[in-house]
Formats: sequence, structure tokens, C-alpha cells
Amino acid sequence: MMKLSLLSRRQAAASAVLASLLLSGCGAADPLAEKVNAGTNSYVAGDGSVAEYAADIRGETVRFSGQLFDGTTLANDDWAGQVTVLNVWYAACAPCRVEAPDLSALHSEFEPQGVKFYGINTRDEAPTAEAFERSFGIEYPSLKDKNGKILLALTDYVPPQAVPTTLVLDKEGRVAARILGIAEKSTLKAIIQDALTAPDPEKP
Repeated sequence: MMKLSLLSRRQAAASAVLASLLLSGCGAADPLAEKVNAGTNSYVAGDGSVAEYAADIRGETVRFSGQLFDGTTLANDDWAGQVTVLNVWYAACAPCRVEAPDLSALHSEFEPQGVKFYGINTRDEAPTAEAFERSFGIEYPSLKDKNGKILLALTDYVPPQAVPTTLVLDKEGRVAARILGIAEKSTLKAIIQDALTAPDPEKP
């Protein structure tokens, strides 16, 4: 019942928050932002674009599979047990270009600690995506999602066409946090650190 209620609330909020989201990303309404302002205690937010889910109310493990630009197939088992950062992007998205150097730096910082980074590219062919990655020194791989299959699996967390969006998954593969629009470096770093140091929820 709670899930149905939250879904209807998200749908009702979509049009109200569209204008504010256009300032921070490349489009689309934020169907979750209203939950923050409504005080549901599902997560804590600052300006409405950053959402952190408390461990005891996170949903189920996010499940999807896809293909990297080099043809490699990727699925949940590839990041099981690891904190994982998913960044939705495409090359012509101006905010994506702004945040790219910080994402690259955070990947370099946290990769030795076992944190996985993956891009989810929604528009580009391989040459365009790879040129972007070279330009900004992006060394982590990206999944191609022109058909929208991956975003469909993430629809509860990523509003349609809300690019960039960054998700941080905990070690169980559940969404621990979401950033709509540009992922500010210090904010994302703090979220990743929290996910790394969080106690195992199954242990007292």
C-alpha cells in the first residue's frame, strides 16, 4: 500500500517540479522531489536534487543488464557486494560535461577501495561516447542504453530524460542515494564514503 501511495504522489508532483529541474539537468520532471518536501522520511534532501535513502527503507536490489560499448555484457553479478556509482549521461549534455572531471577524479580516488563506477549512455554511438571519455579522462566503462531498457529498470529512481542523474548503490545493490543534475564533487564523495562505511544491515 505504501508503494502505491508513493507512486501516486510522485506522479502528482511531476509537473510541479519540472521548471526547477530544468535548471540543474538536461530535462524532465523529478517525480521523487515532492516526497522530500512532503516529509515522508524516506530520505533527506538539501535543495531537492539530492536524495539519500535510510538503510531501513531502501527498496530491493536494483536489477538490470546491458552491454558496454566494447560489446561486453554487464549485469548485477559484476558489482555484487561493492558500492557502485551509476551516472546517466550523453556527450552533448552540457551539465554532463561540467561534472565529468569530478566523476573521473572520484573514480580514481575510490577505485582502490573497491567502488565500481559505470556510465549509462542514453544517446550516443560508440565513437561519440569514446571521444567524450578521452576528452575528460574517463576510465570507467559505460553501458549503451539508446533503447531505454536500463532506464526502464531504474524508473523508480531516474525520471524520464533526467540527464545527468547519478545513483549510488550500497553493497546489496540497493539505491542509497540519488543526485539529479550535476553531481557536485564534495557531495558525491561524502555519499560514497557513507556507503563504504555503513554497517552490514544484517548485523546488529
